[in-house]
Amino acid sequence: MSPRLQVILASLILFIGVGTGAFGAHGLRQHVGPDMLATWQTAVLYQLVHGLGLLGLAMLYERYGGALLRSAGVVMLAGTVIFSGSLYVLVLSNQKWLGAITPIGGLAFLVAWGMTALAAYRQAK
Repeated sequence: MSPRLQVILASLILFIGVGTGAFGAHGLRQHVGPDMLATWQTAVLYQLVHGLGLLGLAMLYERYGGALLRSAGVVMLAGTVIFSGSLYVLVLSNQKWLGAITPIGGLAFLVAWGMTALAAYRQAK
């Protein structure tokens, strides 16, 4: 994924994150219990954090470059969709089995951050 595409996708993730956060705070509160609202807020938090992470990866590409950072961006994007997406759908549908998918997104986050560290380490040599 090119740095330009990462900036575009990161901006869209952040845009949607702000919208879903507002929806949770103002529109969802009357329809779900506190536990599900907390789950929604977790999804929003991780979406916003990793949207910024994806934006940061695009900026780091100028310094560290390489296929590893491009791949880290793809993995981080996938993690965001899987982690936050599964939690959003869980809250809206009350399908508890979706909670089993969420850790796959968390694992993708860990892999993406590890790839980022490895890309920086390799550049320092």
